[in-house]
Amino acid sequence: MEGPTMLTKQHYRVSKAMRQNKNNHKSCVLWLTGLSGSGKSTVADALDKYFYENEIKSYVLDGDNIRLGLNKNLGFSSADRTENIRRVGEVSKLFVDAGTISIAAFISPFMDDRNEVRRLFGEGEFIEVYIKCPIDICEKRDPKGLYKKAREGILQEFTGISSPYEEPNDSEVVVQTDKYSIEESVQMIVEYLMKKKIIK
Repeated sequence: MEGPTMLTKQHYRVSKAMRQNKNNHKSCVLWLTGLSGSGKSTVADALDKYFYENEIKSYVLDGDNIRLGLNKNLGFSSADRTENIRRVGEVSKLFVDAGTISIAAFISPFMDDRNEVRRLFGEGEFIEVYIKCPIDICEKRDPKGLYKKAREGILQEFTGISSPYEEPNDSEVVVQTDKYSIEESVQMIVEYLMKKKIIK
């Protein structure tokens, strides 16, 4: 009978440390959490562009894009949200093992789910970036028209309206996108990475 007992972890000669050394920077996951409309995808895109221009290996894992592919079989119930984040955490870990900085932009509303992902990583490899923005500002932005649909009852289980968002209380970086520009937000994250000697 096939199952976990049939599996053996394989080890390869090219290690994470070797990949990091060749890339000339360490790897980590930047976990961008925040309400819809807070600016997660915008910050992730600008950050990825900064990395590209400075020859730092990175890749963005975006909530919508992942749900259009890998997680297209998941809905928005609490159980499906948890599974969505679990899968993204495992994919992020693969990128980190490959020596790449993974930028994961997900609402990830539940603290327990974020902490479970954190436990997948080594010391200093999981960096929670709280993209903080008041819900009234997010709702005014409403780039996808989702808040309007949630208020009209068209969308159920919508974070911040009919489903809770558990605000982080110990994030490594807090970026207030209602107060700072995208460029300033990116610089705050870059400065943290330099301080921790993840990038030079």
